[in-house]
Amino acid sequence: MPPRAGVGLKAEHYRTIVEARPDVGFFEVHAENYMGAGGPPHRYLGAVRNLYPLSLHGVGLSIGADRPLDKAHLVRLKALIARYSPALFSEHLSWSSHEPGFLNDLLPLPYTARTLALVADHVDEVQEALGRQMLLENPSTYLAFVESSYAETDFIAEVVRRTGCGLLLDINNVAVACTNQHWDPLAYIDAFPLAHVQEIHLAGHAREADEMGRPLLIDTHDRPVDTDVWDLFAYAIARTGPLPTLIEWDANVPDWPTLQAEAERAEACMMGTARHRASATLWEARS
Repeated sequence: MPPRAGVGLKAEHYRTIVEARPDVGFFEVHAENYMGAGGPPHRYLGAVRNLYPLSLHGVGLSIGADRPLDKAHLVRLKALIARYSPALFSEHLSWSSHEPGFLNDLLPLPYTARTLALVADHVDEVQEALGRQMLLENPSTYLAFVESSYAETDFIAEVVRRTGCGLLLDINNVAVACTNQHWDPLAYIDAFPLAHVQEIHLAGHAREADEMGRPLLIDTHDRPVDTDVWDLFAYAIARTGPLPTLIEWDANVPDWPTLQAEAERAEACMMGTARHRASATLWEARS
């Protein structure tokens, strides 16, 4: 996967991408949208995969659920990975299933020793079933559990230590969670296990107010990346260097030029940071 900007592949842009072959680093798809046997989605995804690197992003494994993983879902996921050989596969640190049903949301977890053991076991099971490393994404949250005994960044670091998984750092989720829970976003990034990050996500969010008039951010993925997220992105990649960076825009999907412009802005930010890091390194060497 090149350390460039990519975008989420949407049906609205299939033909533009295949015919115009725009200059973007990669495309990412939600795995569950392509678990059918065939049809136009697979025809276009196959054409795009022949032209670009692919990242596969799951939303249905329910890694944090207090129940066994869905074995049938894992089988479908493994078949999809074998079919398209994505450069990266990622999932969320969340849960979305209960009893026999699935919930239309990615729900938060209490950060306790019991949850840690559960998540680590599930990550191990996924990696063994798929025969490859997975990336785990930090969540967007709106509340904290009283019983939590780990800071979120410490919990994630311990999952990495126990399982050997990689990480996906969602910068928009950092902005959302830190605003809603009154954390310092720069301190969050400083404490995050950045050495294990293999992909970054950027997205837009809605801004509301809670019952006390304080800012409340909603992770909507339906608008341009916010200024505070761009600032946090620049701060993070100054620490990590350029990484594959996805523009997530899943609702109110814009025309292709608008989406590509967001990717170009991310790429320009990475290039500028890389030049600055190179200049600093050269200056230190001469000193």
